[in-house]
Amino acid sequence: MDLTFNKNEDFHKTTLAELRQKLGRVAWGGGKDKLAKLHAQGKWSARERIDYLLDPKSRRLEIGALAGEDMYAEQGGCPSAGVVVVVGYIQKRLCVVVANDATVKAGAWFPMTAKKNLRAQEIAIENHLPIIYLVDSAGVYLPMQDEIFPDKEHFGRIFRNNAKMSSMGITQIAAIMGSCVAGGAYLPIMSDEAIMVDKTGSVFLAGSYLVKAAIGESIDNETLGGATTHNSISGVADYKAKDDRDALDRIRKVMGSLGHKPTAGFDRIKPEVPTYPQEEILGHLPTSVATPYDMMNLIEGLIDKDSWVSYKEDYGKTILTGYARIEGWAVGIVANQRSIIKSAQGEMQMGGVIYSDSADKATRFIANCNQKRIPLVFLQDVTGFMVGSKSEHGGIIKDGAKMVNAVANSTVPKFTVIVGNSFGAGNYAMCGKAFDPRLIVAWPSAQLAVMGGKAASQVLWQIEQERLIKSGVAIDDAVKDKMIGEITERYTKQTSPIYAAARLWTDAVIDPRETRTWISMGIEAANHNPDIAPFNMGVLQV
Repeated sequence: MDLTFNKNEDFHKTTLAELRQKLGRVAWGGGKDKLAKLHAQGKWSARERIDYLLDPKSRRLEIGALAGEDMYAEQGGCPSAGVVVVVGYIQKRLCVVVANDATVKAGAWFPMTAKKNLRAQEIAIENHLPIIYLVDSAGVYLPMQDEIFPDKEHFGRIFRNNAKMSSMGITQIAAIMGSCVAGGAYLPIMSDEAIMVDKTGSVFLAGSYLVKAAIGESIDNETLGGATTHNSISGVADYKAKDDRDALDRIRKVMGSLGHKPTAGFDRIKPEVPTYPQEEILGHLPTSVATPYDMMNLIEGLIDKDSWVSYKEDYGKTILTGYARIEGWAVGIVANQRSIIKSAQGEMQMGGVIYSDSADKATRFIANCNQKRIPLVFLQDVTGFMVGSKSEHGGIIKDGAKMVNAVANSTVPKFTVIVGNSFGAGNYAMCGKAFDPRLIVAWPSAQLAVMGGKAASQVLWQIEQERLIKSGVAIDDAVKDKMIGEITERYTKQTSPIYAAARLWTDAVIDPRETRTWISMGIEAANHNPDIAPFNMGVLQV
C-alpha cells in the first residue's frame, strides 16, 4: 500500500464516522424523552417494531434515513421525515416495511413524510414486494397542509397506490398501533388485512373533540374507534392484538403463509468475493472529486472475482462497459472513467466527461443488456457531455440523446451508485433519479448539481455583480472575495450527498463497502416482478 492509498483510506474513514454519527442521531427520532413517554404508554418505537418484525440478523436496506435533514428547523425538525422505511426479510420473504415514528410530532405527516411514503410504495410496486404498514400517526401536519394535501404527488396519492397495489395482487398488511385519524384512516383499511392493538390503536375519521364540535355528541376515543369497536361492532379491522408484540407476531404468521409467485429469472450463480477485501475500496477512492483515478480499481472491489468481461474496451474510453457478477447476480455495468486517457485517434480526453464515442458505446451496451435480460448498474462520476465546436460539429447532442433515450426506455432493472461527480446532463444519461432506477444511492464522496462548484460560483457571481452595479454598489476586491466565498459555501452545501438524501433525490448515503449488499438485495427484489416489457428505443437521429 502506498502513502496516497493510506491517506485516501483515512480521509474516507473520517467522513464515514461523521455519517454514522448523523445516522445515529437521526435514529433517536424525537429524542430519548419522547421515547420514554412512548414506552410509558406500552408502545414500542418505530425502529423497535421493525427490529422485532424482521428476521433476526437478516440484512436490510433503510430507505431515506436522512429524509428531511435540516429542512424543518422552524418546526423543530423532522428526523427521517417522521417515518422509517426498510426493505428487509420477514419469514425469509423480502418486503417493504413502513413505520410511523410517533416520537416525531406524534407521527404527523410533513411534506417529506408523504414523499417518503410514496417512495416506499413505488419500491413495492416496481418490484411486486409485499408492503407492511405500522401505523401510529396524528395525521397531516396542519401548519403545512398546503404542501401535503391537494397535489398529485401528495397525501392522497398514497390511497390511490393502495388501490392500485391491491388490483396488482401485491400484499398489503397494516397494523394500527397508535392513532390513525381522518384521511390517514383509509391507508390501513385499504390494505388486505388490518390488525389493531387493543387500547393503543384507534381509527376514526374525526376524533372525540371534533365529533363534539361538529355534531354535539360526547364520546371517548376508545368507544368511538378503538380495537374492540372496530373488531366487534363495525367490522373495520380483521384482528385485535393485545400489544405491539402480539400484532407483529400476527404479521409474521401471515407473511409465512404467502404463496410463491413466478420470478423474472435474472441469472445468479454461487457468489464469489471481490478481487480485494471491501475495506480497501476506501483506499482506491481519491479524497478530491477533481483527482483522476482508474474506475476499474473500484469496480474490482465491487464485483465477484474474475467475473469482468469488458465490452468495447478500446472504444469510447471515458465510459467503461462490461458484464460482471455481484454476489452471484449477472449485471451489466456502465461506469464513468475519471482518468485522463487517449482516444482511439490518439487525442487526450478528460476523465469524467462523456464524448460521442463513449455515448455511442454505452447506448449499444444498454440495448444488449435489455436484449439479454441483464440488470444494469450505473457507477456515476460524471461532469457532463463534452462541449466545444469539435464536439458540437461531431454530433455530441445527437449521440448524447441516443444514450439518454436508451436509459429512459430500458426495461431491465437499473441501479445507480453516485461515486463522485454527478453534474448536468451527465446525471441524466447515467440514470439519475429522473430515469427510474430501482434504487439510487450515493457515497459520501458524491456531489450532485447542474455544474461543478467552481464554474457555478463564477456564473452566479457574474449575475450578482451585474445586479450590484445596476444598484450603484461599489465593488472592490474585498467585496468580490466575500461574495464569491458566500456563493461558493451556499452552492457547496447544495451539492452535498446529505442535501440530496434529505430531499430523497437518492435513497441513501451509504458506506462504499455496503454497495454490494444494496445492489444484490435490489436485484433480488426486482426478481420478484416477472413483468419485463419489450425494449424499444423509439425514434432516433442516427
